[in-house]
Amino acid sequence: MELYLKVRLACADGMSQRAAARHFNVSRDTVRKMLSYSAPPGYRRTAAVRRPKLEGFVSIIDGWLEGDRSVPRKQRHTAKRVYDRLRAEHGFTGGYTIIKDYIREREQRSREVFVPLAHAPGHAQADFGEALVEIGGVVQKAHYFMLDLPQSDACYVRAYPAAVAEAWMDGHVHAFAFFGALPLSILYDNDRCLVSKILPDGTRQRATLFSAFLSHYLIRDRYGRPGKGNDKGNVEGVVGFARRNFMVPMPRFATWDDFNLWLEEQCRGRQQAVLRGERETIGERLQRDLAAMQALPPAPFEACHQISGQVTSQALVRYRTNDYSVPARFGHQEVWIRGYVDEVVIGCRGEIIARHVRSYRREEVIFDPLHYLALIEQKPGALDLAAPLQGWDLPERFPVLRRLMEARMGQHGRREYIQVLRLLESFALADLHEAVKQAIAMGAISFDAVKHLVLCRLERRPARLDLTLYPYLPRARVETTSARSYLRLLWSRPGRWCRL
Repeated sequence: MELYLKVRLACADGMSQRAAARHFNVSRDTVRKMLSYSAPPGYRRTAAVRRPKLEGFVSIIDGWLEGDRSVPRKQRHTAKRVYDRLRAEHGFTGGYTIIKDYIREREQRSREVFVPLAHAPGHAQADFGEALVEIGGVVQKAHYFMLDLPQSDACYVRAYPAAVAEAWMDGHVHAFAFFGALPLSILYDNDRCLVSKILPDGTRQRATLFSAFLSHYLIRDRYGRPGKGNDKGNVEGVVGFARRNFMVPMPRFATWDDFNLWLEEQCRGRQQAVLRGERETIGERLQRDLAAMQALPPAPFEACHQISGQVTSQALVRYRTNDYSVPARFGHQEVWIRGYVDEVVIGCRGEIIARHVRSYRREEVIFDPLHYLALIEQKPGALDLAAPLQGWDLPERFPVLRRLMEARMGQHGRREYIQVLRLLESFALADLHEAVKQAIAMGAISFDAVKHLVLCRLERRPARLDLTLYPYLPRARVETTSARSYLRLLWSRPGRWCRL
């Protein structure tokens, strides 16, 4: 630009173009162009680029690239593959560069252009994202639910071990509680947890649990085109924002609840931000969303998947490929099963009979040892081989109590030890452990003594294990034996003689 200015000033002072070209060591055509334009115009092409060697093969290349739309991305033609095929199959004599340039320009022309959208207050978009996290010392994939309000850009994030239907519903319930209101409508993709089938006319056949959710909250559902994430571009962008800002570095928490509480804090903190092109914070714009949204119903939706099942002969119930135990007395009975995101609840008629932490693995067997103690009491020989008791981490004094009981009472001692374990059906492990330690210290090795001690501990009264004052035994008077009483027994039947 400096040379441009010097040439123009020299010519303005009366220097000829020929003299200026000689003085500044540039061509006269360059001087003429400098005088014609006040700033360098850059290179200007007056005619389209012609590639004579390629023009006869353009239709062939276009046909190959159009056919690539129906095959996986990793099996599509590269510029090198197009060049090789043209040479081998069609006698192409040009170079590789013109092939590469044509394909690049063609891709640029075919890229989709999007229309900027304006969003009315009160509407939302929902989606799921994925990221690696460490929960309880185990690195695993977290599936995080995202609800975004596009008008204000306010969002809510909640993480789950899996993106199942219950997680979708539970994420909505927590998001509504976080904002304190219901959106007028929510835009979704066509996830299988929400849409079981797309009919030929484009309408969606909703999944059963999702239909119940919409009926409970009376929210209008909208859907993007299959495979077109840009239809809900706002929530897609916030999903990426959460991954880059909330998941880097890798989050490390003891439990999922701790992680989700931290995520809620991040969502609240983000409301103080002012985004590009806006003058208000996210929190200030959120007030317009909340003013347009609906009030929450009196009770939240119960986000669970409910089915019926039957207890097997081993007191197990199957749910999502995993087997969960129930008390043995319910064997072979019909039960109902509710799958929540964090637990599995099993009931029979109107009674809840079992609760388990939900497993997201496959073909696992989840036992509760207490469910089998009543059955093992009837079959004490199975105590050592019972699978539900394997790996049961009882305090160290329990095995000591068992050894003492079996040493003093043999087979009956094993049965009494099982009865002591059954006290866990009614008492906390910590209280029973203290009672066991106290019984061993006092030498009161029996089920009755342990039960008495744990009751005294809970009722905050002193233990009374002296037999003269034992509350559960009737008082008895024992007399000394006399010879007369013995003889009376010998002569009690007439006609019988006894030689003394």
